[in-house]
Amino acid sequence: MEIWEVITRAYTGYGRYLYKQIFHPFEGGHNSFYLLIFISLLIWGFEIAFPWRREQKVFRKDFWLDAFYMFFNYFFFNLLIYMALSNTTELLFKKAMTTIGLSSGPLVSFANLPLWLQFILFFLIYDFVQWCMHNALHRFPFLWRFHRVHHSVQEMGFAAHLRYHFMENIVYRLALYIFLSYLFQFKLEHTFWMYAATTLIGHLNHANIRLDYGPLKYLLNSPRMHIWHHAKALPASHPKGMNFGLTLSIWDYLFGTNYEPYEGRDIELGFEDVEQFPDNFIEQQIEAFQKK
Repeated sequence: MEIWEVITRAYTGYGRYLYKQIFHPFEGGHNSFYLLIFISLLIWGFEIAFPWRREQKVFRKDFWLDAFYMFFNYFFFNLLIYMALSNTTELLFKKAMTTIGLSSGPLVSFANLPLWLQFILFFLIYDFVQWCMHNALHRFPFLWRFHRVHHSVQEMGFAAHLRYHFMENIVYRLALYIFLSYLFQFKLEHTFWMYAATTLIGHLNHANIRLDYGPLKYLLNSPRMHIWHHAKALPASHPKGMNFGLTLSIWDYLFGTNYEPYEGRDIELGFEDVEQFPDNFIEQQIEAFQKK
């Protein structure tokens, strides 16, 4: 009954939240639904006005598929699957830790640190955990089967940022929960703006825009760097991939996974036999679970 109550509260709570976000956008402060639309239209406008690959169409290959992925992964996946699953998993995880004599968390509290320092620590841990998980998605065949969906993009555009298999949501968020909720405690406000910034940078990294950050390239990921992450032909020096940074590029430079031999504007994207990969949402979700 306790688990059922957790599931019920998760569905009803997030359902009400999403309804208000869409139909009552000015209630309750920040609105992530329309912020995503605003950021997407802004970056798309830059793509149209200042295209890096000029021969690429405004409505590029898989534009509408990626647009669907964007809203599904950012919002509707939470309503259909994730909220109930994650809340139930959190409950069972805490019970399991207590049963074996460990703390139900958090193990380290940063809640009494100055807010600005908490924010920096939160962001660094958040981004580094994602870098580690992104690296793992390329190195473990089981995880790569899900990550192939993201790498099936053959023409890069802002919405490709959020084309990924729903299982990636679970993998990333489980890892983030362990580090940001179980191991460490923060008392942060206005994290909404951090997520807004990471969404903006993620869109930019996949956009058809040429951006050169100069010396800041060693800190921030960019379209010029990230295009190589999607290269179809991998170099012998990086057979499992390169440039795994999501927001920050510093982890790639620290751990030697950076790779940008020249401006990769016109390199071929995807993976071997990407042409045989399913071209619709349902089949792409199913493909990862099929026996090879």
